[in-house]
Order: sequence, then C-alpha cells, then structure tokens
Amino acid sequence: MEKARRLKTQAVKAKLLEYNTPRRVVQLLSFLLFSTIIFNLGVLPLLLPVLWTGGLIAGKGSTVGDAFTAIQLMFSGWGAAYAVFPWLALASFLTVGVLIGRSLCGWVCPFGFVQDLTGFIRRKQTDLSSRTHDNMVYTKYFVLAIALLIPVTFSAMSTVGIGLAYQSAFGIFAQAPFTAVSPSETLFSIVPKTIQSFHFSGLQNLGSDFLYGLSILPPLFWVQFAIMIIVLVFAAYVPRSWCRYFCPHGAFLAIMNRFSFIGLRREPFKCEKGGCRECVQVCPTRVPILELPWEKFSHPECIYCMKCADACGHKAIKLTYP
Repeated sequence: MEKARRLKTQAVKAKLLEYNTPRRVVQLLSFLLFSTIIFNLGVLPLLLPVLWTGGLIAGKGSTVGDAFTAIQLMFSGWGAAYAVFPWLALASFLTVGVLIGRSLCGWVCPFGFVQDLTGFIRRKQTDLSSRTHDNMVYTKYFVLAIALLIPVTFSAMSTVGIGLAYQSAFGIFAQAPFTAVSPSETLFSIVPKTIQSFHFSGLQNLGSDFLYGLSILPPLFWVQFAIMIIVLVFAAYVPRSWCRYFCPHGAFLAIMNRFSFIGLRREPFKCEKGGCRECVQVCPTRVPILELPWEKFSHPECIYCMKCADACGHKAIKLTYP
C-alpha cells in the first residue's frame, strides 16, 4: 500500500513538472483575462498577434486588439481619410516573432485554447496523410496574402476616386476581409452580441418569437456561424488544424519563427531517434523533429507547446534561448 501511494505521488509530481501543466494554466488565465474585455470589466492598451477580436466587425470596440485586424483596417484607411501604415501592429508581429517565435500560439492565443479544448471532446483524434498535410500547410499563406491584398487594393481604389464602387462590390470584406469571416471574431464577438441582442429584445425563450428572431438574422451571420462550426469540428478531429492550415497570424509568425531567438535542442546522446519517435507522434503541428538539426531548431510550424519534451522519456528535448 505504501509503495503504491509513493508511486502515485511520484506520478503526480512528474505530471506537475511537465511543461503542459503550466501551459494549460497560462492558456486559461489568458483566456479569462481577454474575456474580461468582452464583458466590459477592464481594458488593456495592447495589440497582440493572436487570434482574438477587437469587436470591430460586430460593432463592439475593445482596446485589446487583434494585431492582424488592425493591419487590415489601417491598410484600408478604415475610420480615416486615407490609409495609415500599421507600424504598431506590424511591430507587434515582428517583436514577438523575433523574441519568442510562435509560442503565443501555443501558450496565449484564446482560439488556440479553444482548439485544445475540442481535443478533449474527441479524445481519439485522426490526422491527414503526409501528402495532404504538406499541400495544405501553405493555405494559410494564401489566406494571409488575400487578407492583405483586398484592403490595400481598396485603399488604392479610394485614392483614385472609385473606393465607393469597390466597397459596394465587396461590402464588409473591403476593409477587413479575414476578420469578417474569422471563426474567432464569430465565437468571441458576433455570437455573444447576437445572444445579447436577443435577450434585450425579449426573444430569449425557445418559442415562436425566438425562431422569428433567428429567421431575420442576415445571411452573413449564418455564413460566419457555419465557418466557425466547420473549423471547430475540424479541430476536434485534427489537432490544431486551424493553426496548421488556415490562420494568417500563424503564417506571419511562421515566417518570423525562422529568425526567432527561441528554439528547441535535441540531445543526440539521449535521443533514441528511430527507435522511439514519441516526440514526432505527439506534436500537434507535425514538426519533423528528428529530421531537424539537433543543436537548435525553430521550425516554422512549431508553436512551442512542449508536448514533445513531455513525451520524451529520455528528456532529450530542451528549450534553448537565444
């Protein structure tokens, strides 16, 4: 009995010493901190390169902003007579990318936290084939390019006097095309605002009034809602699928990850390499750890969740900085 209790205590201590225990705590605290902004409990004058919401599309402002939304809006000249170069928002991406790479994706991003939670709904997750993964991983760079091209083009059209026609054609997508359909914006801003409007209009009961309220919601809402549901279901089946394949924040930070001070080191004398592969199997973003230089690697897809370090029974993987 004493031996079993001792083994159990050792197992608990080992679990607490894993990277993923403090990571979950940081994710939860970050989510709660960010959520206080939604419920008007406080403000923070920050622009962060994480998938969050400024509430701009849903009409609910916030001083804690999604840096990528700010880049789109400033390039388009939103709220101003002309476009403004987004120095602060770009500085947020560049500074974070150089100093800590994509670690905010793994430790702070609220939508990343939501994706991790979907993994608990479906414990036995599947994955895509190597060929499909290798092809789809570039999709996020295409999303990034389109999300920047449209507002820049809109700004250019405005300078030559045809901005109104351009905006009439693209509608809400002219100034912040990605944010308009972002699953994060829908989850954290549009859906709560819609529920709140139902409450104040007396449509909260599941009856004919409520169904009528649903029927008069604009088509754009249902498009946004459908995209959010598809993304969350996909994340439940394929770990961190949004981060891997579609997130423009991840694409931007993936570029910076190559030049980041932070990295991982694999001790060659401790690593069994081909005889183990536990680190590769648990990686949610499919980083080819065993194919990378052992001295230091900072792969574009690595979000520094440290699941590889926790899974390694020989403790061969360590953080290194710079």
